[in-house]
Amino acid sequence: MGQVKRKKKKKHGCLWTIFWVLFFVILIEALAGVVMYRGMITKKAAKYLAPKIPYQEVSIKEENVEQKYYYDQLEEKEKIVYKEILQGIQELSAEIYIHSSDARRTNEIFERVLMDSPDVFWCDGTAKTTHYEGQEEYTVLEPVYTCTSEQKEERQAEIEKEAAKCLAQIADDASDYDKILYVFEYIVNTVEYDASAEDNQNIYSVFAHKRSVCAGYSKATQYLLERLGVFCTYVTGVVKSGESHAWNLVICEGDYYYVDTTWGDPVFLSSAEAIANDYVSYDYLCCSDRELLHTHKPDADLKLPECTKMDFNYYVVNGLYYDKYDSKRALEEMNLTISRKQNPSVFKFADSENYDEAHNDIFGNLIDTAAQNLAKQYNLKQVKYTYMDDPELNKIVIYWQYE
Repeated sequence: MGQVKRKKKKKHGCLWTIFWVLFFVILIEALAGVVMYRGMITKKAAKYLAPKIPYQEVSIKEENVEQKYYYDQLEEKEKIVYKEILQGIQELSAEIYIHSSDARRTNEIFERVLMDSPDVFWCDGTAKTTHYEGQEEYTVLEPVYTCTSEQKEERQAEIEKEAAKCLAQIADDASDYDKILYVFEYIVNTVEYDASAEDNQNIYSVFAHKRSVCAGYSKATQYLLERLGVFCTYVTGVVKSGESHAWNLVICEGDYYYVDTTWGDPVFLSSAEAIANDYVSYDYLCCSDRELLHTHKPDADLKLPECTKMDFNYYVVNGLYYDKYDSKRALEEMNLTISRKQNPSVFKFADSENYDEAHNDIFGNLIDTAAQNLAKQYNLKQVKYTYMDDPELNKIVIYWQYE
């Protein structure tokens, strides 16, 4: 039988396998690329389709805020937040959209805005602060206002009218000290301390009602001194009793001092005699840290400069301050006051050691000699005098009766 030859089949299995593997790899990569591309389009579309955040537009110029004490302490990004808040408050915006992702810090800056702005009387100092997340993080501040836009304009006119009357009485070329003294005495003599006064957290209470509390006193001091070109800012803290309080930091002839107009008011003196005589206390008219910290403690989060000088303290300027007690000088001061038929004789001492020495000498010896002089000069059969003795402030005040 003949043999039949068979053709051998070529083996293509491995090649086809490699081909299909490569085909599917390329296909998968292509599909993945389409998905990624679509994802990019979706993200871009979301960016453009998302509602635009209505951030507060700012027209406040840098020159209008650069001298503000608390503004100057902020970082550049926080200064943007500050301006947005201030602009919104000026416009009485119900909601102020702010470039900030930190609601707590936004609220702190809001407080600094008000401390820098004594003229803002229409905001009560409270606000709701909400942080939002999304394509972009932002914060919405909702301040609480005490009046409408129309009422704001009316009250502003009242304030400016009263402030103009006040400022018209001070010479344009007055020194820093004279301006500070004038504003201090103007507020003490025209405003009554009243915890129940309306609007007592702002200057409207001072200029319109003539009744206020420490916030009103301090903001009015700041407002008037700024108008006079004297640096003045607002300071908060507590007093020795633990109560919250407010006062001012000023620059007088190039140096920092503290001023507390509220505590110049006789109502804060323990002596009924002082209140009856409308005695003004000048202990906190341009005083140092050392003097202030006897009774005041600034809030810990405030960055404040050192106040080391007493050169322009009222008692120093008027020769009533004793770095070292001088018995002869003290008697001369009492006799001079008596000869002029004035009141009171005031002795302010640098420390408790000098105060103690003076107290023993004045009440143990000198006051009897001065009283005899009083009787002789005014033909008095009986001599009367009263006094305030204040070891906390190292001060002695004597009132002479001339009839």
